[in-house]
Order: sequence, then C-alpha cells, then structure tokens
Amino acid sequence: MEKDKLDKTYMNMARELAKLSHAQRRKVGCLIVKDTHIIAEGLNGTPRGFDNSCEYVDHVDHYYTKPEVLHAESNAITKLARSTNSSEGATLYVTCCPCFDCAKLIIQSGIERVVYDEPYSKGEGLTLLKKAGVKVEKL
Repeated sequence: MEKDKLDKTYMNMARELAKLSHAQRRKVGCLIVKDTHIIAEGLNGTPRGFDNSCEYVDHVDHYYTKPEVLHAESNAITKLARSTNSSEGATLYVTCCPCFDCAKLIIQSGIERVVYDEPYSKGEGLTLLKKAGVKVEKL
C-alpha cells in the first residue's frame, strides 16, 4: 500500500481516537505504527485511576487543564513502555503537533517519523524533533 494512503488512514484513525477524550478544550489522538502494525495508541486524558475530567472551570467560566493530564503522545509512549514492543524506527501519528515535552519523549523512544494534523502553540516541539533528526510531516 502506498505511503500517502497509509498516512491518511492512520491519521483518520487518530482523529477517531481523539473523539474518545474527555477533554473539553482540545481532543487529541495518537497512534504509534511500526511495519504497518499499530503498536500503541493514546489520547489526552488523566492517568489510570483518576477522574476522567481533564479541566476545571473557575467562577467566571474559564476552562483550565488539570496538571495531571497526559498528552496523547506521552500516553501512547508510556503504554508502549509497558508492552513487549519497541518503538525504534516507528512512526507516530498525532492529530496535534507535539509540544516540547512530548518531543523529548519521542526522541528518546527512537521514533523516527512524526506525522501531525494541526499546529500547536509556537512549534518548539517541531523544532526540537527536526534538530534531533526525526522526520516531521504535516498531513
């Protein structure tokens, strides 16, 4: 199967996964794929055993993300760490480009390619990924 078709398929799956997030402000989904096999998935949300709500609202209806919320990429990478799979040489598909902290995890995990859909913040994560030699593509 051609790379573009696979990229679109996996990104569509990440978008569907994002819909499962309990976040109100931004729902993000992530897949880690190696040799055409999905080896991990993640969405932004709270750690196991925590209440699923990702934000709290102040007295004037402003939403704030709870500090314990994990980004989709870190959720997928930590799930992968609990498995027997290796992320060395894998591709990460994520609906929102990685932040700086997630970029560090991606680099350390040996993922060699990141495909993302939407921009995030100032793009420091993308800059770091490129500096480390990780291939970055916007779909």
